[in-house]
Amino acid sequence: MTIEIRPAVADEIPQLIRLLATSLGKPERRFIALEPEFTLAVFDDDRPAATHGSWPLTMRFNGKTVPISGVTTVSTDMIDRQKGHLRKLVTQHFQDLHEQGERPLAVLFASQAAIYQRYGYAVVSTQYSYEIEPQYIQFNEPLEIPGTLHYVDPDPDADFGTLVDLYRKYRENRTGEVHRGKPMWDAGILAPANEGEIRSAVVYEENGELQGYAIYRTGLGDAPWPEVDRTCKIDDIVWLTPQAYRAFWELFAKLQLVRRIEWPQVAGDDPLPHLLIEPRMLRRRSMDQLLARVVDIEGSFRGRCYDESERLTFAIQDDLCTWNTGQWQIHTGPDDAEVTRMESGVPDIELRPGTLAMLLFGQITASQAARYGKLIVHKPDALRIWDKTLRVQFEPFSADHW
Repeated sequence: MTIEIRPAVADEIPQLIRLLATSLGKPERRFIALEPEFTLAVFDDDRPAATHGSWPLTMRFNGKTVPISGVTTVSTDMIDRQKGHLRKLVTQHFQDLHEQGERPLAVLFASQAAIYQRYGYAVVSTQYSYEIEPQYIQFNEPLEIPGTLHYVDPDPDADFGTLVDLYRKYRENRTGEVHRGKPMWDAGILAPANEGEIRSAVVYEENGELQGYAIYRTGLGDAPWPEVDRTCKIDDIVWLTPQAYRAFWELFAKLQLVRRIEWPQVAGDDPLPHLLIEPRMLRRRSMDQLLARVVDIEGSFRGRCYDESERLTFAIQDDLCTWNTGQWQIHTGPDDAEVTRMESGVPDIELRPGTLAMLLFGQITASQAARYGKLIVHKPDALRIWDKTLRVQFEPFSADHW
């Protein structure tokens, strides 16, 4: 038996796709975009036993663009599990990223968070879902809507530029939203509607300026009497002003033939629960979303913006990315951070890689982490400085499932 870890070649991609489809229980067509240069696999006598994919993406990081490794298509053949193949792939991936020095963060959506937290990943964003009947979309305060709504063509080859421009403005100061190339739009937000569904896209315009869009699908449900089970499924809402956001929900309230409206991926700081007379009718539910891994400390701190100019110090033990182990000091500024090794002295705090990722993304604060027992505090007065320095303008979230 010969074990080899390497990228796949073109002729081996069908085998990897078959492994992924079988292990993950998804149709093979879901993996047709798999490219050899984005793969890393364990081969057992030329047979793929485990696979690990990585897309070069860019992500908004509290108002700044940071290159990331978008980890995807990770799976192990069922007959090869519990042999340590995944740990070998993850470790090799981190080593490759470190040597290349271009992508300091690895980010993914997990089928199970437990798989990745043992490798230093942590849950860095939370997503919510709504399910509400149109008649319950009633607001607790009035808001004048001076603009107008009009339809645009959701076909990627039609009004695509309009949607792209609005999305770019929307994600500017956020954390977790990625740059969408056209293939990502085509496979995600603008993917073909399911059979029996109609996709619509509306934009809000005020004083000659577009200030948001909503993309949604309407169709029959799966009840025994589908003619009375029409649904509306929201794919994406982008809004630059409160008026734009409100206009879209006032539109959804008029879908009188729709029995329920579903929005499966909602940011934690979405305003709708604070606007409705009866917010519990949203049936709001939550689940973990993005997981992230700090591969290189210097690039991760330099990759985001800060509102405060402060000095942070910490100690970290990193068993997989050993180059991170040690004591560090960070001097933050409005647009950058100076990151150096700390040669002496007592650091503010001591923590593990997963907790560091949560702090950088703003998923929790240092004070919360201390209360949860996720870090050791050496200087209690420093927690307040950590909290204000690492705060984010928007809660971390990504509307795209890569």
